[in-house]
Amino acid sequence: VQLQASGGGLVQAGGSLRLSCTVSGFTFDDYAFGWFRQAPGKERGFVAGVSWDGRSKKVGDSVNGRFTVSRDNAKNMMYLQMSSLKPGDTAVYYCAATDRYTSVQYRDIFYNYWGQGTEVTVSS
Repeated sequence: VQLQASGGGLVQAGGSLRLSCTVSGFTFDDYAFGWFRQAPGKERGFVAGVSWDGRSKKVGDSVNGRFTVSRDNAKNMMYLQMSSLKPGDTAVYYCAATDRYTSVQYRDIFYNYWGQGTEVTVSS
């Protein structure tokens, strides 16, 4: 089972990035997915999530209206489109999967597979 997050980088405030999560080694359709982030000195927190069928999508309050999450079951890919980026969005972003639940989970303890993280830096 592998999750590979990519697409991070350095961007100016107000800019956009799209993160991708490539999944392999399991039946993609059976899993709900989430994006989490961790800034230096802070705990890892929920950013966005999508249910197993893509019908339910949730984002955290701090990114609501700026970030959107999606999945492509045909390509075994999950995405996080980030726009209007702020310096406060600077963090390492992780994609995660759970086969324990089909709905979006907000707590990282409910996810049992994790990618290695991709770093996003937003300059002011």
